[in-house]
Amino acid sequence: MLNITLATKDTDLTFAAFKQYGLPAPVSGVDAEINDNLILKFEDEEAAIIYANQLQTLAGELHDKSSPEYKAISDIIMAIRNDEFVQSYTQ
Repeated sequence: MLNITLATKDTDLTFAAFKQYGLPAPVSGVDAEINDNLILKFEDEEAAIIYANQLQTLAGELHDKSSPEYKAISDIIMAIRNDEFVQSYTQ
């Protein structure tokens, strides 16, 4: 199991905002920390990469690249790509 946390100190995206925007969740789900940080859950690194690619496609379909949804998607993709376990997996 791989958990990637998007901390509110690094992004405006919270668990509540993730739900509000109606973004698709990873297959293994999402959770919230007590401070509303968003936790993305994945079976493994490959599942995280697949999810990031799916979000990249979704971002490409959004017409307003300045929307909060687009920023949220970008933050998730960056968090996944910057995760040390995902980076080790891709090398």
